[in-house]
Amino acid sequence: MTSKIISKEDLDKLETRYRAQLINSISGFKPINLIGTKDQNSLTNLAIISSVVHLGANPAMLAFISRPDTVERHTLENIRDTKYYTINHINSNILEKSHQTSARYNKEQSEFNECQFTHEYMKDFHAPFVKESKIKIAMKLVREIKIEENSTVFVIGEICFISL
Repeated sequence: MTSKIISKEDLDKLETRYRAQLINSISGFKPINLIGTKDQNSLTNLAIISSVVHLGANPAMLAFISRPDTVERHTLENIRDTKYYTINHINSNILEKSHQTSARYNKEQSEFNECQFTHEYMKDFHAPFVKESKIKIAMKLVREIKIEENSTVFVIGEICFISL
């Protein structure tokens, strides 16, 4: 069996969307989650994220990559402002409408409403959970690290509690 080699130069020549899909999937299977946030004015936001990673168990921490904040990133802005967010697992019942949260919505339009998800609040936690999710994680921002090479932001959070 012959291997195919795709050089950096070959990658650079690929059509933009094809290259993005290839690189987004090349690392193999990965979880997709919905990140729930709420700003200081109680406007909610929901974003699909495929880069949640485990950082450690003591203290219990997870992190994710936020796309470059060179344009409005409501999820990242809300986390910066309030320090709280939720990570909600996506299951087969909500998979299709979860992808719709990546569409461009105005700050005043909540993806919860636009994509027909139900807000759920637990234990007086500031950020909303997705009621339709079966595993929900309450998170508090620990810090963020700007990745200079591509202007993304590595968001590190501490687990406050988990709902199963």
